[in-house]
Amino acid sequence: MDMAATPPPAGEPHWLDGDEQRVWRVYLQATTLLDDFLDRQLQRDAGMPHMYYGLLVQLSDAPRRRLRMTELAKTMKITRSRLSHAVARLEKSGWVRREDCPSDKRGQLAILTDEGFEVLRRTAPGHVTAVRQALFDRLTPEQQKSLGEIMTIVAEGLQPKEAGADLPWLR
Repeated sequence: MDMAATPPPAGEPHWLDGDEQRVWRVYLQATTLLDDFLDRQLQRDAGMPHMYYGLLVQLSDAPRRRLRMTELAKTMKITRSRLSHAVARLEKSGWVRREDCPSDKRGQLAILTDEGFEVLRRTAPGHVTAVRQALFDRLTPEQQKSLGEIMTIVAEGLQPKEAGADLPWLR
């Protein structure tokens, strides 16, 4: 029975039709495989997971290679607790350090160290090669544009602007 063929009665789920179910499942498979592929490359080349690499990239792009922890959590779309754990691990490696924020005694800054910047510099060529191999080399320019547009719509839709929104970096 195709549960999506007619509108559902009030209070009933609007089930995915066959095409939607296929798209959803292949999306889940592709993102899981992509995450695993990039994690394995970064573990092999730099001994770090993909999320840690993303943190180093964000810090390297920031003015003076430093960001408030709250801003870094927002940029990375992760909880403050997860960020704190990741930064603690990066501190142990000597790649990041924390300092109190001079303008707000409750805040902290995450700062990319010279050693962390060097790790990022050495790791970036292999990582960009892996990203190209896994994603961009498989798509036409038109598909790349469409993927960017689609992912922008999804990301914007999941980040409500109203106060009190339940977003990871606010937890």
